[in-house]
Amino acid sequence: MSSLFLHFLLCYDGKQESPNAAGKAVLKGACALREADMTYREKTKKIRIGDREIGGGSPILIQSMTNTPTEDVEATVRQILALEEEGCEIIRCTVPNLQAAEALGKIRKQVHIPVVADIHFDHRNAIAAIENGADKIRINPGNIGGEEKLREVVEAAKKRDVPIRVGVNSGSLEAALVDKYHGVTAEGLVESALDKVRMIEKAGYENIVISIKSSRVRMSIEAHEMLAGKTPYPLHVGITEAGTLLSGNIKSAVGLGVILNEGIGDTIRVSLTGDPIEEVRSAKLILRSLGLRSGGIEVVSCPTCGRTRIDLIGLAERVEEMVRTIRLPKQCDIRVAVMGCAVNGPGEAKEADIGIAGGVGEGLLIRKGEIVKKLPENELLDALRHELEHWGEQE
Repeated sequence: MSSLFLHFLLCYDGKQESPNAAGKAVLKGACALREADMTYREKTKKIRIGDREIGGGSPILIQSMTNTPTEDVEATVRQILALEEEGCEIIRCTVPNLQAAEALGKIRKQVHIPVVADIHFDHRNAIAAIENGADKIRINPGNIGGEEKLREVVEAAKKRDVPIRVGVNSGSLEAALVDKYHGVTAEGLVESALDKVRMIEKAGYENIVISIKSSRVRMSIEAHEMLAGKTPYPLHVGITEAGTLLSGNIKSAVGLGVILNEGIGDTIRVSLTGDPIEEVRSAKLILRSLGLRSGGIEVVSCPTCGRTRIDLIGLAERVEEMVRTIRLPKQCDIRVAVMGCAVNGPGEAKEADIGIAGGVGEGLLIRKGEIVKKLPENELLDALRHELEHWGEQE
């Protein structure tokens, strides 16, 4: 029993159901200690987006954005369903006109994850998206057409309890803030975001999510660190316009890795120039690497060297592709090692749940630290697949 808890018990006088003054003081101190230990993510306000919940320590959800014309309902639904299958948990669609807002309602009925309407400039599109069933809207209150039009959007959102995400990007920071801070800065992004939040609060609404994004990694980190102590609202985090698959993944892994590891961020998007499927795959890896998500298969493989006598590069790539098709029980974690030689291979493979250690045109299949069998190189992939497909049957 902790001394603090013992002290709390001693503060009860035994004649009442609530603590006496000393007990209340101890309880207050205990709560303060608990709050001090909490991450920002645990302290944020809980917000419902469709049937999902973010904030207040809820699991971090993965978001992506469609790149099909929203008016093309069939293509957009097809893409969202594929993203769902990959693990996307919130999807955003652009709504540049009323036709897209109407299409959003049809899309919403055919998918299984919350749909966010991305709005710029015309407040009527925001209202129409809400009326057509958007689970959340993303707006910049500064470009929606003025205070009165913003109030109309807020009233529509309030009527249906639809959250509003306030989005601020470094590429569209107000000229006044650029002048004030002598360029685009983290301070300017934070001030802009808080100004926009106050506009919505002034209109009588607090069902808010915030995002502040920059394509510059250090600026993004600094901005999130500054913002975290200034607002209770959940944060959607990402490195905007991060780039193509290689550069975008590196910048996102560095930026999101630091931000998330500091306890900041309730939803994430890895913004890549390419297939949105890759965004979801990368987001899952980032979360798993930080210990913020469990469930699934992690593949580790050695970088190869002159001792390698099997096609390890090809084998590792095929293993990584293969495990994407394996469906495991929820929250089941498996670590798969694909190693190339006798130096570190057997030891590393034994550390994993299951692994391959290469030899000369052959390899060892190792499960839970025990050698299962030796196989020719061309049989290793099928043997590994069979083990994964029947995982748990050997328990």
